[in-house]
Amino acid sequence: MSADAATLISVSRLRKEYATKDGRLTAIEDVSFDILEGEFLAVVGPSGCGKTTLLRILAGLAPVSAGEVTLQGKSVREPSDGIGVVFQEPVLLPWRTVRENVLLPVEVRGGDRAEGERRALDLLRLVGLREFADRHVWELSGGMQQRVSIARALVNDPLLLLMDEPFGALDAMTREQMNVELLRICEETGKTTVFITHNLVEAVFLASRVLVMTPRPSRVRAIVDIDLPARTWESVHTPAFGNLVKVLDDHIKAE
Repeated sequence: MSADAATLISVSRLRKEYATKDGRLTAIEDVSFDILEGEFLAVVGPSGCGKTTLLRILAGLAPVSAGEVTLQGKSVREPSDGIGVVFQEPVLLPWRTVRENVLLPVEVRGGDRAEGERRALDLLRLVGLREFADRHVWELSGGMQQRVSIARALVNDPLLLLMDEPFGALDAMTREQMNVELLRICEETGKTTVFITHNLVEAVFLASRVLVMTPRPSRVRAIVDIDLPARTWESVHTPAFGNLVKVLDDHIKAE
């Protein structure tokens, strides 16, 4: 991320309420922050604090009750090509091949098929799955399926990549591998990324900044800069890394 990077996303005085049988429930209250171009922002907080709700609002998948989200100065009110989303589960179509799943957003948007094919194959090469392009997704492991979903989210060349605990269902070893792969992919593409996780080690390993949310009604507890040198999985065991994890843990546990 460049030192003079511009603001890509601006979140201002955001509030989200739901109607329940017992009245109005406030999930998010008065949340404001900016995301810079090329930044990797991780979002952490206690269970049920509204992390996924925040991501859905950023994606244009859920309306706000008050406040505003803007992408390059334009209000976000619905999904767009400028925003790619990777969900907790891969949500792939089992009757389609890997290549066809990656191409789906191009087809939905009515994009150029030939250009989409070229970009799909380039992205499959980027995520290490070029040789699996014509396999069906049910033939792939869970980690490989999430790589397909990352390629699919990038196929329309979005300005912003949103990821909602995409590795939460994977075993520990595969999750470590996927973290290393995601770091490489984001460095190679330069994509601005927002990553929802409950795993503090994962947040510190991946992010340039970490946003810590409070319990519901959720507000911003803190935004922590992650100033670490080039990261490998071995760096997880260094004192500097451990200190940052403790800072995040202290914020989450604060009253």
